[in-house]
Amino acid sequence: MQDDVRISCLSGFEGKPVTIRGWLAGRRTGGKIVFLLIRDGSGFCQAVVEASSPDAFSNAQSAGLESSLAITGTVRRDERAPGQFEIAVSELHVIQNVRDYPIARKSHGIDFLMSHRHLWLRSRIPWTILRVRHTVISACREFMNRRGFVLVDTPILVGGAGEDTRSLFPVDYFGEKAFLTQTGQLYLESACMALGKVYCFGPTFRAEKSKTRRHLCEFWMLEPEAAFASLDDVIQLAGDLICHVVGAVLKEHSADLEAIGRDVKPLCNIAKPFVRLTYSEAVELLRSEQTRIRLETDMAHGRTRLQYLADELEKAEKRLASASKQNQKDSAGAKIVSLREEIAELEAELAAMPEHLRLAQSFQWGNDLGGSDETIVSRSFERPVFVTHYPREAKAFYMKLDPENPRVVLNMDLLAPEGYGEIIGGSQREDDPDRLVERMREKGLNPEDYSWYLDLRKYGSVPHSGFGLGIERLVAWITGRRHVRETIPFPRTLGRFTP
Repeated sequence: MQDDVRISCLSGFEGKPVTIRGWLAGRRTGGKIVFLLIRDGSGFCQAVVEASSPDAFSNAQSAGLESSLAITGTVRRDERAPGQFEIAVSELHVIQNVRDYPIARKSHGIDFLMSHRHLWLRSRIPWTILRVRHTVISACREFMNRRGFVLVDTPILVGGAGEDTRSLFPVDYFGEKAFLTQTGQLYLESACMALGKVYCFGPTFRAEKSKTRRHLCEFWMLEPEAAFASLDDVIQLAGDLICHVVGAVLKEHSADLEAIGRDVKPLCNIAKPFVRLTYSEAVELLRSEQTRIRLETDMAHGRTRLQYLADELEKAEKRLASASKQNQKDSAGAKIVSLREEIAELEAELAAMPEHLRLAQSFQWGNDLGGSDETIVSRSFERPVFVTHYPREAKAFYMKLDPENPRVVLNMDLLAPEGYGEIIGGSQREDDPDRLVERMREKGLNPEDYSWYLDLRKYGSVPHSGFGLGIERLVAWITGRRHVRETIPFPRTLGRFTP
């Protein structure tokens, strides 16, 4: 007898008795057989309980959704079962019998689910996303370690802005004003002068009053920094990193992604070389006739899709009105909620598209690319897109001016395809102390607040570069989620910081 076998390991115990411990995720009954869907954190499996085992059969019938269970039985292959293996149950013990679990199998609205995030994590889609997130983070660490980068933990409490002073979270630090970090970059620049190639991975904070699908107030970033590295060096590094991470996720989670509705074909096509545009070329693309035609075509397709969804909603509402059984009502109700959410999202998207088109066609050189601009550019290509050499006024003080054109900086943003936009932002850093002070003053910063940072340019300054990768945005693209709030266990957004 093997005790406490994980569901993910059942394939190694075919024909053998095992005990698993987990939670009841679903149940259906067929005469003298009860089929239970069990999850234990590592996976889902079907447990088959027959009336010939009366105690187990009775417990299987009475246990409520999310009841905790201990199940003993024989593992057998069944191609139709989740994971292609199931357990023929001989014993079933209820550890805690749950009643009125608030997240039923029917569909719920996003506000309800976010308010019950502590429980929603148990459902199949969030469970899958968090496992993919784990693989993404593991692959990032593996990549950086293999490339000779040293992990350096940077402070969360800092004395000044690393990015925009308007998005700082202030805190009291024993009577002094401090802030939650926006980036570990400035400290990594110090560390790379000691260790050569370094990276940090941790939470960062932005007090942006934004409710877009790409924004969180607290998110996680991977930030590498390398001495004696140019912009081209970190572009090469970023491309290699993305290919490595996507490959790792496809190797471990292709079936999981397909199970939650993610088309993996676009991910399978991710390979170098990535597309590379200058900012000026991106501006030309936004203003082009090609972009106007594409957006107008997208709007036409969206209106057709909207009519289809409205027709499906009407059918689902009729099914609900005529349903006589509870499972039929639940199924129709879930379909109605899902359709209404998709309709609302599509209506909002269609309503915004004319404005997005207007902004793109009238885009002024010198502005930073907005979310809608990034979406348009990234939808124009099947592979990730590097956009380089942004105007100096649009970017941070620490980015090095292009010696050949001081109107722009030596920077890059990496835009994920399929309209997901920026997932990486990086640059070559300004290594000239006088030019750095000049740039600080341009941005309204006091150089005295950064005296330690300026020291790096006095004592052995060298060309160096780095970037920041947003984990949540990367996971959103890989898993096909529209909103980054679904890619972090407990999201912090404008207006929500519980549970």
